[in-house]
Amino acid sequence: MSAQLRDTAGELAEILWREHTVYRERSGGVVIRGEHVRRWISLALAGGRDEVLVRAGRILDGGTTAPARSEAVVPLSAGTGVLAATCRRLLAETAADVAPVAPGRAAPGGSKRSKRSKRSKQSGKAARSKGTGKHTSFGSWVILACVAGVIALYAYSTAMHG
Repeated sequence: MSAQLRDTAGELAEILWREHTVYRERSGGVVIRGEHVRRWISLALAGGRDEVLVRAGRILDGGTTAPARSEAVVPLSAGTGVLAATCRRLLAETAADVAPVAPGRAAPGGSKRSKRSKRSKQSGKAARSKGTGKHTSFGSWVILACVAGVIALYAYSTAMHG
């Protein structure tokens, strides 16, 4: 069964990327790495005899792999075309998770904005409203004032009793 999985992975790699590396994992699965797109696909036997667990993730700087961002179970008998379509969907989900648009910058490709860039800008606004921006939030200032007050109170009581 693992020989069939490796053959399928080889065919799949040719469909997905012109430049790729296919290798076997210790667990018996097969990994397809696309260094030029900084993505990887993993194929492993799933619970059923004819099922394959397909996982997709990123390749980080230095060549290490990030944990899988997406996964799906596909029947191996469905064919390489269905498997390739599933892989493309998982790779698209992985790319969408990683491609944030910086606030205030134009989307690539001119003034026309894609759905992904609009979604990224909206998620950036949501992140800023939660206080994760560069500026110190009001709550942080309150905490700093309380800490300064405790230190001042300690110094005052030490000076009065010492």
